[in-house]
Amino acid sequence: MAGLLEGKVVLVTGAGQGVGRDIALQAAQAGAKVMVNDLGTSITGEGADASIAELVAEEIRRAGGEAAACGASVTDRPAVHAMIEQCRGELGGLDHLVNNAGILRDRMFHRMSDEEWDAVIDVHLNGARNVASAACDTFRQQASGSMVHMTSTAGLCGNLGQANYSAAKLGIVGLSRSISIDMARSNVRSNCIAPFAFSRMTATVPAKGSAQQPGEEPYAEKIKRMASEKIPPLIIALGSDAAAHINGQIFAVRGNEIFLMSQPRPLRSVHRSEGWTPETVLEHALPAMARDFYGAETSRDVFNWDPI
Repeated sequence: MAGLLEGKVVLVTGAGQGVGRDIALQAAQAGAKVMVNDLGTSITGEGADASIAELVAEEIRRAGGEAAACGASVTDRPAVHAMIEQCRGELGGLDHLVNNAGILRDRMFHRMSDEEWDAVIDVHLNGARNVASAACDTFRQQASGSMVHMTSTAGLCGNLGQANYSAAKLGIVGLSRSISIDMARSNVRSNCIAPFAFSRMTATVPAKGSAQQPGEEPYAEKIKRMASEKIPPLIIALGSDAAAHINGQIFAVRGNEIFLMSQPRPLRSVHRSEGWTPETVLEHALPAMARDFYGAETSRDVFNWDPI
């Protein structure tokens, strides 16, 4: 991995702790100059501590790398644009963006407040858009750039008590896909990764979903084996010149496993030359498609084997 990002500048949001911190550290080990961004909030988004980002930047510098820190909120558009300018001024440019910042406000949908919904959508989806939009000016000027946006199987598959988070994370997939199409002419690529990793975010999520089978290891213990340092190698690879042809994809990383995830495409079609009525839809169309309907699985149901 050493040298794979040599000469490149990488911006990682939410890089003060957990997966983001590991991404920043490993990007530096791969030769990148790293802009460490973290507002320093609690897992639910309260408070702020600029020292969180600076501690990671200092760790990179002590190891012989080059880094700068920024405590901007990804929801603050002027502050995000200032962060991009700081990145250019202090580190000399921007080549690879990792949209990782996030918070949780878990609650069953029928009990979820407007504030809990808005806060999560704002940080994850609007935040990803804000940073990507600000970075695009630089990427277009230099006719190159790479983005990796962190999605989640909560959005791809579904999860209990996380409607706000799931909606935001699936929205990020649509955002990334559109960026990959719109920015391709400027040689800018955009991909998504759904990470499985034990962190302060996953530590707050109860082991909910499928019932634990007799003799089965508790889900909380399984997820602890999914170390966050397993996530950055794919992110670093996607930011390298060797991956310049990979664009618009959705990946997942779970321990030593890397998955290429499907994207919505037609599964089955039915045709009626005279058109449809509600009655014929019920009699013909829906029964014909029923074998391909999806059940009410959660992420845990879909990934129902032990991590490798």
